[in-house]
Amino acid sequence: MNIGYLGAGAWGTALASLLATGGHRVAVWDKESSHLKTLDKTRRHPKLEGFVIPSSVKYAVELEEALEDANMIVESVTSEGVRPVFENIFKIKKDLCSIVLTSKGIEQKTGLLFPEVLVDVLGEENRSKIGCLSGPSLADEIAKGMPASLVCSAYDKNVMKQIKETFNTSHFRVYPNSDINGVSFGGAIKNIIAIACGISDGLGFGDNAKAALMTRGLHEIRKLSVTKGANPETLNGLSGLGDLFVTCSSILSRNYRFGQLIAKGYSLEKAKEEIGMVVEGAYSCISALELGKKYDIAVPITEATYAILYQGMPPKKAVNSLLQRAVKEEHL
Repeated sequence: MNIGYLGAGAWGTALASLLATGGHRVAVWDKESSHLKTLDKTRRHPKLEGFVIPSSVKYAVELEEALEDANMIVESVTSEGVRPVFENIFKIKKDLCSIVLTSKGIEQKTGLLFPEVLVDVLGEENRSKIGCLSGPSLADEIAKGMPASLVCSAYDKNVMKQIKETFNTSHFRVYPNSDINGVSFGGAIKNIIAIACGISDGLGFGDNAKAALMTRGLHEIRKLSVTKGANPETLNGLSGLGDLFVTCSSILSRNYRFGQLIAKGYSLEKAKEEIGMVVEGAYSCISALELGKKYDIAVPITEATYAILYQGMPPKKAVNSLLQRAVKEEHL
């Protein structure tokens, strides 16, 4: 495949490298041209210690160059960047090829999942070309070639099959799932729960509290997912429970580490600066709360996380308020 890769963060670099070593021709573009030039020169990414970027990964300063001759576009930009980047792509390349989304989130104000954002930007005539890849996948481990299992989905079964065949390797296993909204939704909301778990651990509340947050967090995700027409059972798989577990428990997870910093008293901006990468949960927290209010669905963990990040509520008070909620019969 000729792959135009959008985004040169740690995740984008790890995944582009995996594709390149798999024999695909990969041209990586990023809005930060100086960052691209540094990566091209050093073949090192500052967030992937010890990893050498394969020489087969090429860099394109201009978006047009990355898209030239591409028969697959893979996206790993920020949540805020998804819409504007594809608006630019549609101006450049009207005859679109298959598109694979790997960013996870819900667009603020519109409440659209990223596949839905692309349909909105590119038109119904291009719906069949849109797919996604999601699941438990820490960039550092992918870069090191450690085993991982993910899920791919698409509006069209042929595109879903193409994604599976393009990404699948001996150590990077990709399962197809036709529920594109369900696959997208788990990855969008789990980052919020990961921030909450990081805060809980940072406060020293222990593994019992974290297990409760993860379990009730999954319930929160499942409740919200039906508003997007997702199959709640999808959230029991790799793109839901699997991604939730790794993001809430690994020190390699930026959202989890961000939560720990918040618990230590860091401000929102200071914690983001310390992480040095985009913290998608801080963005999706606003979107998920908007969605919950729109459909009158209680999302207490999301509400508590929002109160800490944007309303100045002390983390300990927010976690205690969750623990003091009225106890009802458990429904799954």
